[in-house]
Amino acid sequence: MPKRSLVEYRRISRRTENPDGKTDPITVQILRNRVSSLMEEMDYRFYRSGYSTIVRESRDFSCVVTDRAGRLAVAPPMFFHGPVYFHLIQRILDIYGQDDLADGDTLVCNHPYEGNLPHVPDMALVTPVFHGGALVAFTASIAHKADMGGAVPGSTWGQATELFQEGLLLPPVKIVRAGLPNADLQRLIATNSRAPELVLGDMNAQIGITGIGRDRLQDLCESFGTETFVGAMDQIIAASDRRFRAALARLPDGEYSSEGLLDNDGIDRDRPVKLHVRIAVRNGDIHFDFSGSDPQTRGPANLRLAMVEACVFYCLIGFLDTDIPYSDAARDLVHFTFADRSVLNPEQPAPCSSYMKTCHKLVDVILQALDPFLPGRAVANAGGSGGSIVVAWGDAAPGRGNQYEIFGSAYGAGQDNDGATGVSTHLANLYGTPLEVIESEFPCRITRYEPLPDTGGAGEFRGGLAYRRDYELLAPASVVYRADRAAIAPSGLAGGADGAKSRFLLSPGTAAEEQLPASFRQNFAAGTRFSLQTAGGGGYGDPAKRAPQAHARDLAEGYCSPPGKNGIRDGTDNIWPRGKHP
Repeated sequence: MPKRSLVEYRRISRRTENPDGKTDPITVQILRNRVSSLMEEMDYRFYRSGYSTIVRESRDFSCVVTDRAGRLAVAPPMFFHGPVYFHLIQRILDIYGQDDLADGDTLVCNHPYEGNLPHVPDMALVTPVFHGGALVAFTASIAHKADMGGAVPGSTWGQATELFQEGLLLPPVKIVRAGLPNADLQRLIATNSRAPELVLGDMNAQIGITGIGRDRLQDLCESFGTETFVGAMDQIIAASDRRFRAALARLPDGEYSSEGLLDNDGIDRDRPVKLHVRIAVRNGDIHFDFSGSDPQTRGPANLRLAMVEACVFYCLIGFLDTDIPYSDAARDLVHFTFADRSVLNPEQPAPCSSYMKTCHKLVDVILQALDPFLPGRAVANAGGSGGSIVVAWGDAAPGRGNQYEIFGSAYGAGQDNDGATGVSTHLANLYGTPLEVIESEFPCRITRYEPLPDTGGAGEFRGGLAYRRDYELLAPASVVYRADRAAIAPSGLAGGADGAKSRFLLSPGTAAEEQLPASFRQNFAAGTRFSLQTAGGGGYGDPAKRAPQAHARDLAEGYCSPPGKNGIRDGTDNIWPRGKHP
C-alpha cells in the first residue's frame, strides 16, 4: 500500500472587529441571555411543529444563532451539530459572499462534503440576518429527515459504497429568495423522498423558525444597536476563548496515544476499522494526530471534519471543565493532523451514513488517550449509539412514512459513579420513541422493553446495563438496521471489565433463534419477531473494591444475577455482574 500523505489542519475562524470589547459587560451578559433564550424558543417551536417522529419524539435536531462569520456564541443541546454550522456558513459565504445574500433569503444544504453535514438525511436551513443593510448574524437549524431517497428507506444504508447511494444531495442553495419560496426546488426534494409530506413539513418548519430567529435578532439590533450586538457576540466568544485557554494551560505536558476498533464498516464484515489518536500537550498547546487511523472505508463509517471536531471539543470540555461554555473559540485552540483519504478525513464520494457509530468509538479512543494527563477524569467505554432501525411498512398510512427509531445504550463507569442505563450516550441528547407512539402509528407491537442483568462491566463502579426491546411485526415490512459493538465489546477502564456486546436476534427464545449482523437490510413477513439488544457500558476500577452496599443494591434491583446463575463471587462473598449476555 502506498504511503499516505499527512494533512495538517488548523482552521482559524474569520474574526470580526470587536473581540476585546467596547460593550459594557452587563450589556454583553444581557445579550448572551437573550441569544440563549432565543435558541431555546426556536428549539421549542420546531419541536412543537415537527411532522416526523424523528423530530417530535427523538428530537434529532438543533437550532442556533451564529455571528456574521458563522461562529457559535452559545452551543445547542444537540452538541455534535455545533461545529457543523461554522463550516456550512463559511461555505455559504465562499459561494455567495455577503453581496449575494439578502434579507428574506434562506438556504438549504444536506451535503456532507459541500457543507460538512454529518450525513445526507441531516438537512440544514440557514437564514442570514440583516439590519440597517448590514449582515449581523445567521439563524440556522439542522434536522434529520425521514427519507432523502437513496438505496434504502430512511437513507441510512449500512452497506452503501458511495455517497450517491445515500440520497438526494443538496449543496448550499437558496430555497427562499427575498421572502419568495423556491417551489421548483421544493418539488424536486419531494419527488426524491419516500416520505415527501414529512420531509417538506419538517423543512418548512425549519424555514419558519429560522425566520422567527431572524425577526427576534432584528428587534435586538433595533433596541441595542447593530454595533453593540455585533460587539457583544465577539466578546462572548472571546470570553469562552480565555476560559478554554486557561483550562488547557492546566494540562501537564506530555504525549499519549490510544486506539480502538469498530466491528467493521458494514461491507468488509471480517475486518475491524482502527481509530487512532496521539495527543501531545506542550505549554498549553494541544495537538490531536489522527494519522494512525485506517484508510477511508468502502462502507459508510467515514467521518467528516466537523464530526471529528465535535468529538474532540466534547471530550475536552468534559475532561477539563464541564462549566466551560462552548463556542467556536475552541477551533482556534486545537491542532489536527490527518492522513489523507483516511476514515477520519475521507474524500468524496466516500459514504458516511453510519457516522455516529464512528463518533462514539472515537470519543472512547480520545478519552482513553486523555486519561493519563489527569488520571481519573475519563470514563470507560460506553455502549455506543445503540444503533438505529428503520421499518418501512408497505401499507403505511399516507403521510406517516417509515418507522424510524434511534436508540440509546449505556454509559461506561467513571472513578466515582456507575454508568447510566438506557440513555443516549455522548454527543447527542436524543430521546427514545415511546412505545405508545410506535404502536398507535404503525402495525408493530413492542412485547418486551427492559434492562438486561449482568450486562454492565464489573468494576469498583459498574458499567451501565444494556437494554432489550422486542418487536412483533403485524404486517410485512423491510427492516434496515445499523449498530456496532456486536463483535468488539465496550472496554473497561482502570481494571474494570468489558460491557456486554450488542445483539440483534431473529425469533428470540425459539429453536429458530438467529443472531443477525450489526448492520443489514432484510424483508420480513407479518408475524416476524425480533429482539434488539444494545451494548452495556464498561466497568471502572478493580471489581474487588466495589462497596458491599452497591452489590446489595444491584442484586435487589435485578442488575446482576444471584450466585449460581450468571453471577460470580470473590473471596468476600460479594456478587459481581459478569459483563456478558444473560
